[in-house]
Amino acid sequence: MTGPAAKIIVFTGVAGCGKTTLGRLAAGRLNALFFDGDDFHGAGAKEKMRRGEGLTDADRLPWLHRIRERIEGCLAEDTPAVFTCSALKRKYREILVRPGEPVLLVYLKLSPEKATERLAGREDHFAGPSIAGSQFAALEEPGAEEALCLDASQPPETLVLEMLERIRKGR
Repeated sequence: MTGPAAKIIVFTGVAGCGKTTLGRLAAGRLNALFFDGDDFHGAGAKEKMRRGEGLTDADRLPWLHRIRERIEGCLAEDTPAVFTCSALKRKYREILVRPGEPVLLVYLKLSPEKATERLAGREDHFAGPSIAGSQFAALEEPGAEEALCLDASQPPETLVLEMLERIRKGR
Protein backbone atom coordinates (compact mmCIF):
# COMPACT_ATOMS: atom_id res chain seq x y z
CA MET A 1 0.00 0.00 0.00
CA THR A 2 1.52 3.27 -1.04
CA GLY A 3 -0.89 5.70 0.61
CA PRO A 4 -2.64 5.82 3.99
CA ALA A 5 -5.41 3.55 2.69
CA ALA A 6 -5.67 1.68 -0.59
CA LYS A 7 -8.52 3.05 -2.70
CA ILE A 8 -7.48 0.91 -5.66
CA ILE A 9 -6.29 -2.70 -5.61
CA VAL A 10 -4.64 -4.22 -8.68
CA PHE A 11 -4.30 -8.01 -8.79
CA THR A 12 -1.32 -9.01 -10.93
CA GLY A 13 0.19 -12.29 -12.10
CA VAL A 14 0.30 -14.69 -15.01
CA ALA A 15 -2.76 -15.99 -16.83
CA GLY A 16 -4.49 -18.60 -14.71
CA CYS A 17 -3.31 -17.30 -11.31
CA GLY A 18 -6.85 -16.33 -10.27
CA LYS A 19 -6.84 -12.56 -10.80
CA THR A 20 -10.45 -12.37 -11.96
CA THR A 21 -11.80 -14.75 -9.32
CA LEU A 22 -10.01 -12.93 -6.51
CA GLY A 23 -10.73 -9.51 -7.96
CA ARG A 24 -14.47 -10.14 -8.05
CA LEU A 25 -14.42 -11.60 -4.55
CA ALA A 26 -12.37 -8.71 -3.14
CA ALA A 27 -14.53 -6.09 -4.88
CA GLY A 28 -17.62 -7.65 -3.31
CA ARG A 29 -16.09 -7.68 0.15
CA LEU A 30 -14.87 -4.08 -0.19
CA ASN A 31 -18.00 -2.74 -1.87
CA ALA A 32 -15.76 -1.56 -4.71
CA LEU A 33 -16.11 -1.43 -8.48
CA PHE A 34 -14.50 -4.30 -10.41
CA PHE A 35 -12.59 -3.93 -13.68
CA ASP A 36 -11.21 -6.99 -15.49
CA GLY A 37 -8.01 -6.13 -17.34
CA ASP A 38 -8.98 -8.53 -20.13
CA ASP A 39 -11.82 -6.16 -21.05
CA PHE A 40 -9.26 -3.46 -21.91
CA HIS A 41 -7.47 -5.62 -24.54
CA GLY A 42 -8.05 -4.87 -28.20
CA ALA A 43 -9.36 -7.53 -30.57
CA GLY A 44 -5.93 -8.04 -32.16
CA ALA A 45 -4.26 -8.78 -28.81
CA LYS A 46 -7.01 -11.22 -27.86
CA GLU A 47 -6.62 -13.02 -31.17
CA LYS A 48 -2.84 -13.33 -30.68
CA MET A 49 -3.38 -14.83 -27.22
CA ARG A 50 -6.05 -17.17 -28.60
CA ARG A 51 -3.38 -18.48 -30.99
CA GLY A 52 -0.97 -18.90 -28.05
CA GLU A 53 1.27 -16.04 -29.13
CA GLY A 54 2.82 -13.85 -26.47
CA LEU A 55 2.10 -10.16 -26.60
CA THR A 56 4.85 -7.66 -27.31
CA ASP A 57 5.40 -4.37 -25.54
CA ALA A 58 3.75 -2.69 -28.52
CA ASP A 59 0.66 -4.86 -27.94
CA ARG A 60 0.61 -4.26 -24.21
CA LEU A 61 1.31 -0.53 -23.93
CA PRO A 62 -2.04 0.75 -25.28
CA TRP A 63 -3.80 -1.79 -23.04
CA LEU A 64 -1.87 -0.66 -19.96
CA HIS A 65 -2.58 3.00 -20.71
CA ARG A 66 -6.33 2.28 -21.02
CA ILE A 67 -6.26 0.61 -17.60
CA ARG A 68 -4.23 3.50 -16.15
CA GLU A 69 -6.78 6.00 -17.46
CA ARG A 70 -9.55 4.11 -15.66
CA ILE A 71 -7.47 3.97 -12.45
CA GLU A 72 -6.99 7.74 -12.69
CA GLY A 73 -10.74 8.17 -13.14
CA CYS A 74 -11.46 6.14 -10.01
CA LEU A 75 -8.87 8.09 -8.04
CA ALA A 76 -10.29 11.43 -9.24
CA GLU A 77 -13.82 10.32 -8.31
CA ASP A 78 -12.59 8.90 -4.97
CA THR A 79 -14.19 5.60 -5.97
CA PRO A 80 -12.81 2.37 -4.50
CA ALA A 81 -12.05 -0.14 -7.24
CA VAL A 82 -10.40 -3.48 -7.87
CA PHE A 83 -8.58 -4.13 -11.15
CA THR A 84 -6.96 -7.18 -12.66
CA CYS A 85 -3.97 -6.86 -14.95
CA SER A 86 -1.14 -9.31 -15.54
CA ALA A 87 1.43 -6.46 -15.40
CA LEU A 88 4.19 -9.00 -15.89
CA LYS A 89 7.08 -6.55 -16.04
CA ARG A 90 8.13 -3.84 -13.61
CA LYS A 91 7.87 -1.19 -16.34
CA TYR A 92 4.24 -2.20 -16.87
CA ARG A 93 3.47 -1.90 -13.17
CA GLU A 94 5.11 1.54 -13.14
CA ILE A 95 2.53 2.65 -15.74
CA LEU A 96 -0.31 1.47 -13.53
CA VAL A 97 0.89 2.75 -10.16
CA ARG A 98 2.53 6.06 -9.35
CA PRO A 99 4.42 6.75 -6.11
CA GLY A 100 2.29 8.13 -3.31
CA GLU A 101 -1.02 6.96 -4.75
CA PRO A 102 -3.46 4.91 -2.67
CA VAL A 103 -3.00 1.95 -5.02
CA LEU A 104 -2.01 -1.52 -3.82
CA LEU A 105 -0.52 -4.14 -6.10
CA VAL A 106 -1.30 -7.71 -5.10
CA TYR A 107 0.89 -10.28 -6.85
CA LEU A 108 -0.56 -13.79 -7.15
CA LYS A 109 2.38 -16.17 -7.39
CA LEU A 110 1.72 -19.49 -9.11
CA SER A 111 3.92 -22.23 -10.57
CA PRO A 112 4.06 -22.74 -14.36
CA GLU A 113 2.60 -26.23 -13.92
CA LYS A 114 -0.39 -25.02 -11.89
CA ALA A 115 -1.01 -22.10 -14.28
CA THR A 116 -1.00 -24.44 -17.29
CA GLU A 117 -3.36 -26.83 -15.49
CA ARG A 118 -5.79 -24.02 -14.67
CA LEU A 119 -5.65 -22.60 -18.19
CA ALA A 120 -6.43 -26.05 -19.63
CA GLY A 121 -9.57 -26.16 -17.51
CA ARG A 122 -10.93 -22.81 -18.70
CA GLU A 123 -13.91 -22.63 -20.99
CA ASP A 124 -14.94 -19.67 -23.12
CA HIS A 125 -11.74 -17.67 -22.54
CA PHE A 126 -9.39 -16.46 -25.24
CA ALA A 127 -6.19 -17.40 -23.37
CA GLY A 128 -5.55 -21.14 -23.35
CA PRO A 129 -2.74 -23.24 -21.88
CA SER A 130 -0.36 -22.44 -24.76
CA ILE A 131 -0.03 -18.86 -23.47
CA ALA A 132 1.58 -19.95 -20.17
CA GLY A 133 5.11 -20.25 -21.56
CA SER A 134 5.21 -16.71 -22.91
CA GLN A 135 3.67 -15.36 -19.70
CA PHE A 136 6.41 -16.87 -17.55
CA ALA A 137 9.10 -15.83 -20.06
CA ALA A 138 7.98 -12.20 -19.73
CA LEU A 139 7.40 -12.31 -15.95
CA GLU A 140 9.54 -10.11 -13.70
CA GLU A 141 8.23 -11.09 -10.30
CA PRO A 142 7.60 -8.17 -7.97
CA GLY A 143 9.12 -8.27 -4.54
CA ALA A 144 7.56 -7.35 -1.20
CA GLU A 145 8.71 -3.73 -1.66
CA GLU A 146 6.53 -3.44 -4.76
CA ALA A 147 3.51 -5.65 -4.05
CA LEU A 148 1.71 -7.68 -1.48
CA CYS A 149 2.70 -11.20 -2.58
CA LEU A 150 0.31 -14.12 -2.09
CA ASP A 151 0.52 -17.86 -2.84
CA ALA A 152 -2.13 -18.25 -5.54
CA SER A 153 -2.36 -22.01 -5.03
CA GLN A 154 -4.46 -21.34 -1.92
CA PRO A 155 -8.30 -21.20 -2.08
CA PRO A 156 -9.68 -17.82 -3.23
CA GLU A 157 -11.56 -17.06 0.00
CA THR A 158 -8.42 -17.78 2.02
CA LEU A 159 -6.39 -15.44 -0.18
CA VAL A 160 -8.86 -12.58 0.06
CA LEU A 161 -9.04 -12.92 3.84
CA GLU A 162 -5.22 -12.99 4.04
CA MET A 163 -5.00 -9.92 1.82
CA LEU A 164 -7.54 -7.99 3.91
CA GLU A 165 -5.77 -8.95 7.13
CA ARG A 166 -2.38 -7.93 5.78
CA ILE A 167 -3.80 -4.61 4.57
CA ARG A 168 -5.34 -4.05 8.02
CA LYS A 169 -1.96 -4.71 9.64
CA GLY A 170 -0.12 -2.53 7.13
CA ARG A 171 1.18 -5.61 5.25
